[in-house]
Amino acid sequence: TLRKPISQRSMTDWALKNLNMHTQGIFRRRISISNMLSWNGGSIKKPMLITSNRTIKKEACEMFKLVQSYMGDRQTRMDRNHVALVTITKCWSMQGLRDELYIQLIRQTTDNICYQSLAWGWELMAISLAFFSPSPKFQSYLEGYIYRHLNSDENIVQRIKELVDLKTKKNLKSRKKRKQNTEDEGLPISTYAKYCYRKLQKVAVTGGKKGLRKPTVEEIMHARNAILTPSLFGSSLEEIMLRQQDVYPGNKLPWVQTQLSQQVLALGGEQTEGIFRIPGDIDEVNALKLQVDQWRIPSSLSDPNIPASLLKLWYRELEEPVIPQEFYKECISNYENPDAAVAVVQLLPELNRLVLCYLIHFLQIFAQPSNVGRTKMDVNNLAMVMAPNCLRCQSDDPRVIFENTRKEMSFLRMLIVHLDTSFIKGLV
Repeated sequence: TLRKPISQRSMTDWALKNLNMHTQGIFRRRISISNMLSWNGGSIKKPMLITSNRTIKKEACEMFKLVQSYMGDRQTRMDRNHVALVTITKCWSMQGLRDELYIQLIRQTTDNICYQSLAWGWELMAISLAFFSPSPKFQSYLEGYIYRHLNSDENIVQRIKELVDLKTKKNLKSRKKRKQNTEDEGLPISTYAKYCYRKLQKVAVTGGKKGLRKPTVEEIMHARNAILTPSLFGSSLEEIMLRQQDVYPGNKLPWVQTQLSQQVLALGGEQTEGIFRIPGDIDEVNALKLQVDQWRIPSSLSDPNIPASLLKLWYRELEEPVIPQEFYKECISNYENPDAAVAVVQLLPELNRLVLCYLIHFLQIFAQPSNVGRTKMDVNNLAMVMAPNCLRCQSDDPRVIFENTRKEMSFLRMLIVHLDTSFIKGLV
C-alpha cells in the first residue's frame, strides 16, 4: 500500500518551498498559492516549479499550452491523441518535465468550472502515469491530491455550482454558458482518481515505460482505454478471469498465461540458451504487450525470449502475487521440506492453485535434463528467475529481503522437483 497521504498543511509547506511563485499586474504582485494552484485560462510565462534548467523553463510554458489544448481550454489543430502524444513524449524524454506536468494538471483540475475540461485533465493524468512516475519528492504531494478526490463527486459538483454562481453575479451575460458547464459529461472524477491512485502505486515501484522506442499513438489510446477496461497486466487474477468471461467463457486459466507459455514452447524456448534469464528486446516486448491486451498473438514472432519476458512481466505485475501474501510466511518456513511445500499449494484458493500448478508444470518442461543441456537453465536457475514473480517479501529491511530471497528460491525449487502437476495437461 502507499504511504499515508501527507496532510493539507504539509502540502502547503511543500508548495511554499517548491513552487515558482508567479506575479501579475504592472506592480508585479505575487500570486497567492491558492491562485497558483487554481485553474488558469491564460498562458504562463515561467514554470510552475523552481528550476535552473533553461530548456525545462522553455518547454514547461509550451507544455502548459498542450495541457490546455488536451482539456479543451485552448484551440488546436491537432486531435487529442496527438496532443497527448506530444505531451507524454516530452516528459518521457526529459525527466525534469515530469513533476512540472503533474503540478500543471493539479492546477488545471482545481476549481475548474467546466466538468468536461476537468474530466479530460484527470484523463491526461491517468495516461501520464502509464508512462512515467513523479519524482520521489513529488510523489507524496501528487498522492495526497489524488487521495482527496477518491470520494469527491458530490463535493466537486457542489464546488462547480458555487464557482458558477460567483461568476454569474459578476457577469450576468455568462449565465447560460456557465450553466452548461455544470452538466456532468464523462466519467465521475472519482473513477479517474481511483485509477490514478492504483496506477501511482504501481508506477512508483516498477517505473514507467522502458526501452528506446518513443511512445506511440497506439500506446496513448491503450493507456486511455485502460481507465475503464482493466489491462491483463497489473490486475488481480479475479479481475482477469471476469474480463475473460466475455471472450473465453469456458477457460479455467488466464488466457494470457496459457497463450504466452505456449508461444515460448512453439518458438523452441525449451531449446534456447538462457531462456527466462536473457531478456527479449524491450520495445518488442512492449509491442507484444499491447497486442495481448487486445486478445491477439501475432504470427510474426520469432524470438522465444520476447513472449518469455512478457510472461515473467505478467506474473510480476499481478496485483496480488500468484501465491497470496497470507501464505508467504508458510512458504519461507517450509523451503526445505518437500511435503510441507506441496501441502501449502493445496491450501491456496482454487484459481491461484491452478495458475501456480500450470506455471510449475511449464517450468518442469525446462527442468528436464535433455532441455537443460541446451538452455543452461537447470532447476536452480529456473527457481532463481521465477521466485520473485511468485512471492513478494513485504519487509523493508535489506537483511530480511536478502535472507528471504534464498528461501523463496528454495521453496519454488521444491515445487518444480516434487509437485505433481500431471492433472494440468490439456487444461486451458
